[in-house]
Amino acid sequence: MLEVRNLTKRYRTIPAVQNVSFTLAPGEVLGYLGPNGSGKSTTVKMITGMIEPSDGEVLFHGRNIHDDLPAFRAHLGYVPEEAQVYTHLSGLEYLQLVGRLRGMPEKLIETKARGLLQVFSLEASQYSAISDYSKGMKQRVLLSAALMHDPQLLIFDEPLSGLDAVTARLFKDLLILLAREGKAVLYISHVLEVVERVCDRVIILSKGHVVADAPPAKLTNYMKLPDLESVFAQLVQQTDTEQVARDLISVMQTASP
Repeated sequence: MLEVRNLTKRYRTIPAVQNVSFTLAPGEVLGYLGPNGSGKSTTVKMITGMIEPSDGEVLFHGRNIHDDLPAFRAHLGYVPEEAQVYTHLSGLEYLQLVGRLRGMPEKLIETKARGLLQVFSLEASQYSAISDYSKGMKQRVLLSAALMHDPQLLIFDEPLSGLDAVTARLFKDLLILLAREGKAVLYISHVLEVVERVCDRVIILSKGHVVADAPPAKLTNYMKLPDLESVFAQLVQQTDTEQVARDLISVMQTASP
């Protein structure tokens, strides 16, 4: 369904992403991981068509997405890491707007918008301005907006941000069911225990390069490590966080001269 070929993005000759390639098939949940500054967000912006690559291409059903971006986006559901919403609108009005921009029939918009708000426990707040919503409530509205038009491809960038424990659990179950429905899901997250549970495959990015592409269990077995978090730390040469914590305590407890 989705194919990324040798994707590269440079800013003033400095590469943010270099020769990233992968495929995402229907029914697959692909985790896309990396530390801050590794190139995850840049990759996502290229895949969604927000920015053009310096080199390489993104194909959807074998066609370059830039040949017809509106057609591609009609099949895309996207929850960005930092979304801007029209906070003066109510949750219901926001979903109605999204449905109309998608060209959906009015009756279908009403049915889906109210149904999604009910399932996400937002029915009581559907007429309230989004400016009055908590962060978790706003996130549930964004998830609803991404699902409104029943897209083939879904990209979730840190979707658990602000969600309470029950909604987070609902989202994990939702990912599994979306895959069973044949949706292709690209899942970006720092919550590695969730990635390990729900993703069929993970790609780990470090300094703009892909350093791993395999199922989580295969990575842990191959590297003889207990979990995906340990694999991630080793592959991206993550800082010794325990030592840094000790250093912080030491500085905090420094006495006055």
